[in-house]
Amino acid sequence: MPRLLDVSDEVRAEIGDDEADRLLGGVHAPDTYDCTSCRTPGDSQHERTSTVLFVGEETAVLAFAHARCIPSQVVPVSEEQLISAVRSISQAQGSGQPTQADWSGAADAPGYDPLTDPLPLDAPPAPAAAAPAAPTAPVPGEPAVLGVTCGLVLCGDTGHAALVVEPTGPVGRPGSTSGADEFLPLLLGQGFAGVADMDQLPERLVGWSVLVAMGRLHSILQPSAVGNSAWWQAHQPLVVTDAWRSAASRDSSVVMYAAPAGTIGRQPREDLLRTALNRAAAQGLLVAATLPLAGT
Repeated sequence: MPRLLDVSDEVRAEIGDDEADRLLGGVHAPDTYDCTSCRTPGDSQHERTSTVLFVGEETAVLAFAHARCIPSQVVPVSEEQLISAVRSISQAQGSGQPTQADWSGAADAPGYDPLTDPLPLDAPPAPAAAAPAAPTAPVPGEPAVLGVTCGLVLCGDTGHAALVVEPTGPVGRPGSTSGADEFLPLLLGQGFAGVADMDQLPERLVGWSVLVAMGRLHSILQPSAVGNSAWWQAHQPLVVTDAWRSAASRDSSVVMYAAPAGTIGRQPREDLLRTALNRAAAQGLLVAATLPLAGT
């Protein structure tokens, strides 16, 4: 049965016309998949689906994503990360779990690093996702983790250093057993505000801050009874680009955006990240604040 697949010219050039036609005809395409961007289920028979080809030095793996999340494209990755992703697929197949690889740490190839290199707006943009850390109060069941993406976001005509925070699942209040997602209400209660216009710089939030030291992103700090404590902590300090650090130093602040699980996804370019943020704001699913910069 034919699939609703988007196969870009660059993907077709890599896999060849015959394989591309077989995919479109449904021969090698899955009926269902986990989106490589937002990690939620997709159905190639009923919704537009992008083919995303991850290419290492000697290996290539084809993944699938909602077309609304990311376009069909070729993503260069390191061979080590690609082999690790293939291993995760094999382990999932043996355990009966979904077989879509987790690409959250895959794109580490020099020169194109959508996970650790936020690029300036005038370059081919690629936001950076930090290693996830557990939120304060995950809903009982599978623990949610926080994905943190850094990049430059335009407010008016000025690019500002920004962090985009999105959990992998619902986040509830401490002690809650309802399973309701209260991630945004929790942040609203801390002083974050809903975003109505992405061109307006969010208000500064006193007490919170972003710690950058020795050119690396360490944590997002929140006020506590004993001073500041880490609301989010990188597993390993993340290197940020000179452009991101320069913008943060210029403003002495970083803009933090937050959205519920499945709203933004992992976008491979800053223009796509901005589109996802615009969409979330229009749906009333985006909060933000400008946080002071701690460190340099």
